[in-house]
Amino acid sequence: MDKPLSLYVGDALGRYGFGDGHPFSPLRQGAFLAGLARAGLADGVEVRAPREATREEIERFHTADYVTRVVEASREGHGYLDGGDTPAFAGVYEAAATVVGSALEAARRIVAGPERGGCRRAFVPIAGLHHARRDGAAGFCVFNDCGVVIESLLGEMGLERVAYVDIDAHHGDGVFYAFEGEPRVIFADLHEDGRHLYPGSGAAAERGRGAAEGLKLNIPMAPAADDAAFLRRWPEVEALLEAHRPRFILFQCGADSVGGDPLTHLRYTPAAHGHAAAALRRIADRHADGRLLALGGGGYNLDNVARAWGEVVRALA
Repeated sequence: MDKPLSLYVGDALGRYGFGDGHPFSPLRQGAFLAGLARAGLADGVEVRAPREATREEIERFHTADYVTRVVEASREGHGYLDGGDTPAFAGVYEAAATVVGSALEAARRIVAGPERGGCRRAFVPIAGLHHARRDGAAGFCVFNDCGVVIESLLGEMGLERVAYVDIDAHHGDGVFYAFEGEPRVIFADLHEDGRHLYPGSGAAAERGRGAAEGLKLNIPMAPAADDAAFLRRWPEVEALLEAHRPRFILFQCGADSVGGDPLTHLRYTPAAHGHAAAALRRIADRHADGRLLALGGGGYNLDNVARAWGEVVRALA
């Protein structure tokens, strides 16, 4: 019997991260997999190998000049790709390209569907790098796999409406501003209020531009917001998606919104992630032939990463 959830993990994907005590640690994938085994969830998923994206695929979202800068920094192996958050290291290009390639491969297999050798749902835990801009790195994110996937769904795969839902504590600014005026992208983001946290964006008044006005939903959450606060606002996300019936859903399920993260101040429990994943699965089943891709995003407390992403797997598998 086919397993309902494809999981993309492997050494090439797990090496995306930064050493020397950087919050985005290469240990995150291992912590997640150990938690999955402890929870008895590992046997319920189909494990798939990572894949490195081609440069042409990366440049569907990023400028050629920026990709060249990453290639050169990867060869030199030192310095920063942005103002000081995202270090370069030897092989950073290949590691970041593997994040993109794995997310893109998962999306292609979901669009193909089980009937054509694909899958219905997938989870790429080391992905969801939602801060990278078209022309630069930002906030621990070298390449924006979310953006590459969205461009590919709308272009190569010919989908007419794509939803992006983000519950990471940080606003998904790299996705929001890239598609702020794109009416084919339905955007919903619950995040810690930008007046208190990087990147400082995502005000409730930011609802899209031009033909996309009203198709974007930003919900700033007060520091210390808990599951009760999350559940009060979450129905707004469901209402937006139900109104516009996306044909594919991307779910950025950053674990840094769980209480105890060293960089953020929200206080969700992993149950919030499970609730969101289950709700999006139901909406995907109604409107998108079940097509749902979860991307891990942030999370800098390894226990929270294991527990929150474990609840996503439980809901989707």
